[in-house]
Amino acid sequence: MYLTRFTIDTARRGARKLLASPQAMHAAVRAAFTNPEDHDRPGARALWRLDTTADGTVQLYLVSPGRPDLTHLVDQAGAHTLGTAEAWTTRAYDGLLAALQPGQRWAFRLTANPVHNGRKTPTSTDTQRFGRLRPAEQIQWLLDRTTRCGFTIGAQHDGQPNVVVRRRQTLTFKRRTSTVTLTTATFDGVLDVTDPEAFRQVLSQGIGHAKAYGCGLLTIAPAT
Repeated sequence: MYLTRFTIDTARRGARKLLASPQAMHAAVRAAFTNPEDHDRPGARALWRLDTTADGTVQLYLVSPGRPDLTHLVDQAGAHTLGTAEAWTTRAYDGLLAALQPGQRWAFRLTANPVHNGRKTPTSTDTQRFGRLRPAEQIQWLLDRTTRCGFTIGAQHDGQPNVVVRRRQTLTFKRRTSTVTLTTATFDGVLDVTDPEAFRQVLSQGIGHAKAYGCGLLTIAPAT
């Protein structure tokens, strides 16, 4: 597994096109892998997320089974001041995955698609997915999945879960001839590993739906 970070120049027209459409970004990420198994293989798949730093810099994070080649993204959306070699960084991810142990505490970030199944009308016979829109509902969506994902989220001093929703969005974009509406929430928090194997699967395969469209990637850093 590999973890890649790419800096996007939001002033470029190509960058604005990618940022406006998860479908376009999905296609750009998919094009980074000439070998299909480097994008998706049993037990691992490519996951991506867009983060915005405090100074407004937009970065693409990508976890993948194989090493990506983002030269086409440099041409379309990379910073003019950076050469191709400096435009992105890719690091091996397997060492971190292998070192996971029960009881470890990590700070985490996750952009996910919190949804629930329901019927559009009382008389509908088919169920469909509806986005969770309120922060409390979105946090509960995440808490409901922690046990099977191999981690727990502890409580703060006030008794509330040690996680916050930093950003909420409802995205609408075209996919072929249809229109897709996607609800996303970005979570920041602190977790404790309970089942390293289940947690490795989460880091390698993601959480929830809409993984092709920038959801599901959970990244970790040492908790301070």
